Amino acid sequence: MKLRFVPVLLFFLYFVSNAQYGKVMDDLSLPSKILKGERKFAVYLPPDYDSSSRSYPVLYLLHGYTDDHTGWIQFGEVLHIADRAILNGESTAMIIVMPDADTGGAGYTNALSGKWNYEDFFFEEFMPHIEERFRIKKDKRFRAIAGLSMGGGGSFIYALRRPDLFSYAAPLSASLGPQSLEEMKDFTYLGYTSSNHNQKDFERYSNRNNPLQLVENMKAKDLNSVRWYIDCGDDDFLYKSNSLMHIKMREKNVKHEFRIRDGGHSWSYWRASLPKVLEFISDHFHQK
Repeated sequence: MKLRFVPVLLFFLYFVSNAQYGKVMDDLSLPSKILKGERKFAVYLPPDYDSSSRSYPVLYLLHGYTDDHTGWIQFGEVLHIADRAILNGESTAMIIVMPDADTGGAGYTNALSGKWNYEDFFFEEFMPHIEERFRIKKDKRFRAIAGLSMGGGGSFIYALRRPDLFSYAAPLSASLGPQSLEEMKDFTYLGYTSSNHNQKDFERYSNRNNPLQLVENMKAKDLNSVRWYIDCGDDDFLYKSNSLMHIKMREKNVKHEFRIRDGGHSWSYWRASLPKVLEFISDHFHQK
């Protein structure tokens, strides 16, 4: 008689074991009229996504320069980190979306040349597609954005540009773009060429895409409608601009968390950052 229960027991143990793990799909795509082609992206779905019918908060997680939508999966270990944080109760279950901003061009903003309008794609095509395709809560309170390096700069810009869409932003080791005309030559991924190395174009870009300048020009009320978590290593070559952002926000009375930890511009640093980001935004995703 006991043998009859073995298959049932094995099935139960298999179901329980697998129900504890989320999954990553890293070869998804959508057509883009703005960028003129298929755009790939990856998605992390929490452990209970397939077994429930509820909708979830969403985190848009942006990669850095030379990576693509698989960066946070391959090097950032997002599947393992998110699963562990959710199962340990440190993070609420959420969907994590990772776009590709490095194929055919690079950067999260619209290029000066007009040939790479990634920001238009993100807001006009990508986000609507994602939030219709997956069971995502379409409410500012349940939407967050984070990213590393170039993606840290992108998360700053997107949350500053659209505080009506994002309630939480966590830029990690953020690249804030060229802070002087001299620095423009080091930011070729923004669509610069030698013909763009002039004061007029530098000012045009800075007025629209320099996070420090955006903060300076925004009202404190709009800035404080986003909860900020800024994190950069003490050995990171970008520590100065991130520290200046902290100072700027203090001057504007913008509430934010600012972390300087031991480390540099590396995946080991960002892997250690991700659980803290998940915990930070989860504290606010939960109903107070």
